Amino acid sequence: MEEKDNPRLYRIRHSMAHVLAQAVQVKYPAAKLGFGPPIDQGFYYDFDFTGCQFHETDLKEIEKIMRKIIGQAQKFERKDCSYQEALVTAKQFRDEPFKIQNIENLHARGVTNFSFYANGNFLDVCEGPHVENTKDLQSAAFKLDRVAGAYWLGNENNPMLTRIYALCYEKQEELDDFIKRRKMAEEFDHKKLGKELDLFEFDELVGKGLPLWLPNGAAIRGDVQKFAEEMEFRYGYKRVATPNIARGDLYLKSQHLPAYEESMFPPMIIKDDDGKEESRFYLKPMNCPHHHLIFSSRMRSYRDLPLRLAEYGTCYRFEQSGELSGLLRVRCMTMNDAHIYLRLDQVKEEFKSLMHMYKEFYDTFKLKHYSIRLSVRGKENSEKFVGESAMWDQAETLLADCLKEMGIQYFVGEGEGAFYGPKVDFQFKNLMGREETVSTIQVDFLSPINFSLKYTDQGGGEGVPVILHRSPLSTHERFISYLIEYYGGAFPTWCSPTQVNIISVNSECESYCQSLAKDLHGMGIRVEVDASDNSFNKKIRNSTVKKNPITLIVGNKEVEEGKVTVRRYGIEKQEAFTLADFKALLVDEIKNRVMLREPMSSII
Repeated sequence: MEEKDNPRLYRIRHSMAHVLAQAVQVKYPAAKLGFGPPIDQGFYYDFDFTGCQFHETDLKEIEKIMRKIIGQAQKFERKDCSYQEALVTAKQFRDEPFKIQNIENLHARGVTNFSFYANGNFLDVCEGPHVENTKDLQSAAFKLDRVAGAYWLGNENNPMLTRIYALCYEKQEELDDFIKRRKMAEEFDHKKLGKELDLFEFDELVGKGLPLWLPNGAAIRGDVQKFAEEMEFRYGYKRVATPNIARGDLYLKSQHLPAYEESMFPPMIIKDDDGKEESRFYLKPMNCPHHHLIFSSRMRSYRDLPLRLAEYGTCYRFEQSGELSGLLRVRCMTMNDAHIYLRLDQVKEEFKSLMHMYKEFYDTFKLKHYSIRLSVRGKENSEKFVGESAMWDQAETLLADCLKEMGIQYFVGEGEGAFYGPKVDFQFKNLMGREETVSTIQVDFLSPINFSLKYTDQGGGEGVPVILHRSPLSTHERFISYLIEYYGGAFPTWCSPTQVNIISVNSECESYCQSLAKDLHGMGIRVEVDASDNSFNKKIRNSTVKKNPITLIVGNKEVEEGKVTVRRYGIEKQEAFTLADFKALLVDEIKNRVMLREPMSSII
């Protein structure tokens, strides 16, 4: 957490970290202090409990001591001093080796002025800021949450400390809301639901971060891709397909190798037939260099522009093991990718068209409550942004103008741009309120230069195109992980793994159910019949657990009258339909991608 995000909450959390450290040393006088910063959702503090009998079950007692300290109305008082004074103060107060080492490390890096904060009988070297008095803290708005291990200074060669995490908010209602959301997020976590609903799997024989899509997950993936391809066809895109590997020369030309190599898989060294020449081949990290070669495969006319090349292309990135997380962060991903080659004067109109396309996608999936970030260069790590400053200025101004002319509210994300240009990111919140980038639009002036892309202009001369990179549905992996949590695993009928589940009331109706299933399957419907020996009620429960959108109940009455009773997931009311009416309803629901239930947008 940064102070600028919420100055008051930052002060509260920072002050509560000191109260935690004070309470721990009340119960464990021999405990040594590490660091204790504010973080998202609360704060933590690191302790060395060597020689102490600390147990996680002690957190409740430590909480009680903290509340007692809060009730004592202790003032937070600051003392500024020099390096030498800081060492003397730290050594005289109590034996705190980690604090003294931190002072020495800071001084070695050029820090000459230090500050301490005291409250009650507790003293800590700290920059602040803090609240004025512990009475400004809400004793009901925090909770000691969990315990973890953490190496001192993050170095595995240093001692392992015990980190106590705490939740902390300005009001108790906010704390209660967070705990409620977290419980719901755990229940609807895509990794948990992915296993329960047989959507995807990981296997060590394949490798970390390389998902295996099971039939249920592949059905969702296939319908999402079909929807995207239909949409892109309507918007004038042409589909292409490119290899999953290429020679390193391609990625040198695109500047992915110098700028992105640490995120790429290592090369495959291939010798030619006589064994004299070697070539380095890489798994492709991006589709764009391949698409640029397709554009340059023949001379283009200004009449060809905009040229929109689209591909659901599979890419590979060597994410660090610690960063892998279910489908959210993987090493193999299939991107909803397209590159639009156009004249500079066509960019704003194309940007408007993209915004309309994105809205169609969002409306269909009922995605709401998102913000738009203009991601630009950053002052820090400026070396990672390739190209002339003037080129970046032009690209950033162009995207900002597109947003302003459409009256779109946005915020600026410094340092969030791609290495070759700025982008517009569509930020959605998950159940925990954490932002995830779902969609992007990037403007690229660099690649046309790197690939010498040209077109014949209206006067017969040569023009250089601008490229828009766009990805409204991210990757299959990231987008579907978001949908799993957003829908709580209950997908709408059109993209649900099982669209219709048929349950017979008794064995006499089973042949009718099988005949109906065969009929629906012939219509392209994903249908199952529960022909197990389970009781009728157990079959209903199983269908609900699997989150099937439509369950058909067939009894003797339905067989006699040629009807079905329709039970929908999450909707109590059941309705009876003739077979003809049900089929018409089902076909319309799938064709028009209807969603009858609201997802979790109100909670998010």
